[in-house]
Amino acid sequence: MLQHSRPSGDFFAGMRAIFPLVVAVLPIGLVFGAVAATKGLSPLETTLMSALVFAGGSQFVAMDIWTHPASWIGVGFAALLVNIRHVLMSASIGTKMQSFSGVKRYVAMLFLADELWAMAEFRAGATRLTPAWYAGIVTPFYLTWVGSSLTGALLGAFFGNPTVVGLDFAFPAVFIVLVMGFWKGPETGAVLAASGAASVAVHHFVPGVWYIAAGALAGLATALWQHRAREQAA
Repeated sequence: MLQHSRPSGDFFAGMRAIFPLVVAVLPIGLVFGAVAATKGLSPLETTLMSALVFAGGSQFVAMDIWTHPASWIGVGFAALLVNIRHVLMSASIGTKMQSFSGVKRYVAMLFLADELWAMAEFRAGATRLTPAWYAGIVTPFYLTWVGSSLTGALLGAFFGNPTVVGLDFAFPAVFIVLVMGFWKGPETGAVLAASGAASVAVHHFVPGVWYIAAGALAGLATALWQHRAREQAA
């Protein structure tokens, strides 16, 4: 007879699972807040951006192209290119949310950051993904991101250039760990190599943030080619 864990137990299990990434996202939020402060955003504006947008990659890209007055079309289009990957992420994790009601599923998608998606995929691969467990990983991660952004904005002058103290490496370090969690051998390496090569090439020759979309499409095309090759060999 199957025994279902209590929601409170699932919630705290999710909090324990996400704790290492909460620690990792703290310096990233501090860096974002400091960068936003150098671009002229107030602590309130920085906090609202993190709370409402909640997408570290697109927020950093927005800061890269931020001007006064801001080009809202340019910033919005850049954010769209950066976050287009969420279409695939939500399609993947959505098939594993059988225990989520319609409303809970839509709310969950609003908090689908890369780290949270990866943790949810790992969980779904091992056991049933529940709303309580998902809330357990979202709550501390979201609050830490928003709180660290505010702190970084308030202490922007103190932090100065984040590259000097190495805080800028926190972002790629987190993604390296996440990628290694999905490593499945040479096929994964081929996808990463294709994505990286396309991103570097487009970044070198094409202005703007098109390199992000190029890397995603190259990785997707490589994965599809591998899948078809396996089907033909079977």
